[in-house]
Amino acid sequence: MLLTLPYWLLQRMRHGKYGAGLGERLGRIPRRLVAQPARPTIWIHAVSVGEVLAISGLATELKKRFSQHRVVISTTTDTGQKLARTRFDEENVFYFPLDFAFAIRPYLRLLQPKLVVIAETEFWPNFLRLAHASGARIAVVNGRISDRSWRGYRRFRRLLTGVLQRVDLFLTQTAEDARRLVEIGAPPELVRATGNLKFDVPAPAAPPIIASLRAAFQQAQTGPVIVCGSTVEGEEPLLLQAFINILASHPRAVMVLAPRHPERFGEVAELLNQLGIRFWRRSLWGGDPILGGVLLIDTIGELAALYALADVACVGGSLVPRGGHNIIEPALHGVPILVGNHTENFRDIVSLFQSRDAVRVVGPAELPLVLMDLISNPAERAELGRRAAETIRAQMGATQRTMQALETLLVPASARVGTGR
Repeated sequence: MLLTLPYWLLQRMRHGKYGAGLGERLGRIPRRLVAQPARPTIWIHAVSVGEVLAISGLATELKKRFSQHRVVISTTTDTGQKLARTRFDEENVFYFPLDFAFAIRPYLRLLQPKLVVIAETEFWPNFLRLAHASGARIAVVNGRISDRSWRGYRRFRRLLTGVLQRVDLFLTQTAEDARRLVEIGAPPELVRATGNLKFDVPAPAAPPIIASLRAAFQQAQTGPVIVCGSTVEGEEPLLLQAFINILASHPRAVMVLAPRHPERFGEVAELLNQLGIRFWRRSLWGGDPILGGVLLIDTIGELAALYALADVACVGGSLVPRGGHNIIEPALHGVPILVGNHTENFRDIVSLFQSRDAVRVVGPAELPLVLMDLISNPAERAELGRRAAETIRAQMGATQRTMQALETLLVPASARVGTGR
């Protein structure tokens, strides 16, 4: 922590990151968390936006099934915190404490959780040790181990084994994730594959901006619309060059461009200026017609709904070696999806979609041709989008399977038999 402190301070000064909720991260309990009557607690930890979305259905089911319990949500990132406060009662949402005993103990003393649910793979040694010692049952849900994490975990297998022994249940997205967990030290009898919770996340309710944009597009006879979401450094030049080619034959085309990281909004705007592409910033857009240019999404939390406007959706983090981002959000809207060939973080999802011919995977050199081909073939686009939506429907059910497994940690066996569970 001391060695890396200059980096964190630099990020704080340059981008305003890591400052929000600092007191909560250091163990200071927020008043909103205290102002609740004492009752049994279920603590769910979801790192960022993706994890908050994934556990939303599960949290709702836990509230229904265990109505006498309080369900609280912790997050690590600011964007995850904002979404969690929107989706859940604000007084039950807080920043996850740093992995120091002095920061963790106040939360455990206050909440005295009966069950701690950790989304994906957040193996914080001190937190797991102290939560286990407090008497809480601990479950990892929607567990996955990316190729990048896999290399690191194998290197520290001896250290991890002791940490993983404190977890009571591991529920993974795939059989491969389960195998990897066992190989790095998780007890085999506690590991099972229950599916990916993200397949159960419903399409988000459309915010007002969707109706406004749809009306603006119709008024100006805009089209085609290409939504490029979660783009990272090095991808925007590739996508914008391909878009310039499309504008030559489709002068009313619009690209909805949503960079992954808020601190890059200004950088991408400057790139658009340099390329001479007409653009509108979402934060300044007042409803005027949009055609023949780029709508730069410089706001947070709207991308998932914006995919509904797409004739083609490009999911970023994949044209450069960043591991890719989730393709489920555009698939929920039944739109054709295009990704790059760096999708290691979502290997199983992308492989599943590829096996059903429900996604197009391209390299940077192929991008302009494949994108133009999809734009020029409405029937092919429609079929690709239909197969994507069908793939989602075929994979649903992970929430109920996860819920049934978690019940074994909270409900005595005799009670489950008596209720037919």
